[in-house]
Amino acid sequence: MTIETAPATWGPARSKTVTWFDPMATAQAGAALSGIAYMRAIAAGELPAPPISGLFGGFGEMTVADGEVGFACVPDESAYNPIGLVHGGLVCTLLDSVVGCAVHTTLPAGTGYTSIELKVSYLRPIHGHTGAIRAVGRVTKPGRRIAFAEGEVRDSGGKLLATASSSLLVFPLGEG
Repeated sequence: MTIETAPATWGPARSKTVTWFDPMATAQAGAALSGIAYMRAIAAGELPAPPISGLFGGFGEMTVADGEVGFACVPDESAYNPIGLVHGGLVCTLLDSVVGCAVHTTLPAGTGYTSIELKVSYLRPIHGHTGAIRAVGRVTKPGRRIAFAEGEVRDSGGKLLATASSSLLVFPLGEG
C-alpha cells in the first residue's frame, strides 16, 4: 500500500533538526585526558557533547563528580512509540550513557569502556508532557577490566521513572 498524501487526520508533518560536531576530533582530544577531566570539559562546553546527545536535544544540566555523572533531557513526541508514549529505548540510551560516563570518570587517560550488560527497569510511563527528566549514573565498583554502575531517571518532581544496573568492560584505547 502506497500513501501518496497524508490523511487530514494526521495533521501537519513535523520535523526536528539534529546538529553535531565531528566525534572523532572530540574522542582524540579526550584520549589525552583522564576520564573525569574529559567529562568535565564536555560539561563546561570546552569540548562538544557526543552526537547522541543531539538526538535528545542536548544533555542539559550535566554534572560530573568522581564516579558520578548526571544530565537531563526533555523528551518530546519525536521519541514516541506506536502507543503514544516515549519509547523505552530513549530511557535505556539515557541510562546507558550516564552509567558509562560515570565509569569514565574513574578511568585514567587513554582508557575506554563499553557496556557488557545493561538491565533496565521501567517504573512509570513517560509522555511528551512529562517535561525534563534527569538521569544520574553512579559507579558501584570500579575496576581495571570490569566496572559496575547503577543509574536512575527521575522527573522534575523527583518521581522515579526507571532504574538500571550495568557492567562495563574497561580497556586501553586502540585495543580491539
